[in-house]
Amino acid sequence: MKRIFLFFLLTLFISSPGETRVYLDVNAPTLVQIPIVLPKWKAVDKTPPTLAAKGYEILESDLTLSGFFRVINFNSLPAHLQKKEGIPSTLYLQEWVPAGGEILLAGETTLEAEGLNLKLTFHLFDLVEQKHVVGKQYEGSIQNLRSMVHRMADEVILQLTGERGVNTTKIAYVNLQSGNKEIFVSDIDGANTKQITRNQSINISPAWTPDGKKIAFTSYLKRNPDLYLTDLDGKTLTRLLSHPGLNTSPSWSPDGKRIALMLGMEGKSDIYLVDANGGNERKLTKGHGNEASPTWSPDGKWIAFVSDRSGSPQIYAMSAEGSEVRRITFEGNYNTQPSWSPKGDRIAFNGRVGGRYTIFTIKPDGTGLQRLTSGGDNENPCWSPDGRYIAFSSTRTGAPKIFIMHANGLSSRPLTQAKGGELNPAWSRRLD
Repeated sequence: MKRIFLFFLLTLFISSPGETRVYLDVNAPTLVQIPIVLPKWKAVDKTPPTLAAKGYEILESDLTLSGFFRVINFNSLPAHLQKKEGIPSTLYLQEWVPAGGEILLAGETTLEAEGLNLKLTFHLFDLVEQKHVVGKQYEGSIQNLRSMVHRMADEVILQLTGERGVNTTKIAYVNLQSGNKEIFVSDIDGANTKQITRNQSINISPAWTPDGKKIAFTSYLKRNPDLYLTDLDGKTLTRLLSHPGLNTSPSWSPDGKRIALMLGMEGKSDIYLVDANGGNERKLTKGHGNEASPTWSPDGKWIAFVSDRSGSPQIYAMSAEGSEVRRITFEGNYNTQPSWSPKGDRIAFNGRVGGRYTIFTIKPDGTGLQRLTSGGDNENPCWSPDGRYIAFSSTRTGAPKIFIMHANGLSSRPLTQAKGGELNPAWSRRLD
């Protein structure tokens, strides 16, 4: 029987009885990391120890990069605990208290059937209450080790925070290192970097389809900034719009049926709405100002955008039909690049302060302005699908690079270890 999915979650789901406890409130004003102990993973039977070590390394990285945990590596444990591996019995949880953590995350790796089938098992324990929390097992091919561990990390985050993590998502961005501008895609830990476009031209403004299967973007492939749609292999390319002038800044409606974008026509730029295939164009904005950078609200009822109708670029919002226009930003004389949070509660945008660009967030009603970044120019904010993180481009270390930070501006870190030349991040949905 052929396996339909690359890997799947087995029906094994062991959980302690009673109500689910949320160990960490990620929405609290001050985030206190949970100390979590990771004992050495066990390589079962003839499983290569290096395979178990690789799974451990990926899991430790995922949990650390989430920002929610202070991971206690087995090498830093007391000597009598460093050599213990695998999943302990609840009868012996007391011996792990000296490890200094509140949570114990133990696992093992099993390679079966001539190395063709891989099983990863984890169990989560509460060391404070001395109880078992949950246990799960994942099965798939050895090539899917990284994806399986990402799913495991997301499940751990769900159990401890009440919402799944985003380790199975990807970030598309513009890479400048080749001398051109090409679209690349990477896991959020910087691994599995893949080049999507190879047309040796200028490719900008990537935007994932809501199902995560394709990317819309603008390309000068035919010497005009036209709108294209590509699959993730970069082999199937469809030109959606090719009006003389700008066809750029695509933003997909949450249901994937429409695209809001900026078209440069009639001597100015306006926000238009088109069907997913590029047809049925409809102009949404009116007036003499230039309008740009549309972004949908998660309920699909509103579109935020940039307009200079007041004399300087500011963030506005309108209904998805182009009515009920209202201004959102009033502080500063240059506010652009809005991105609406998937939670619907805030809009991230780029504002100019003292000649530098920085990232802000604001409530859709124009209140609650918060500055998130400093140092260098910080632009192109976009949200993770859970609304907990923001990716953006920054020159704080020299050439522009993609960074990821918490939605409150803390714990920023670079996406990749490349030397620089990265712009226009776009965050996918969860892809598991």
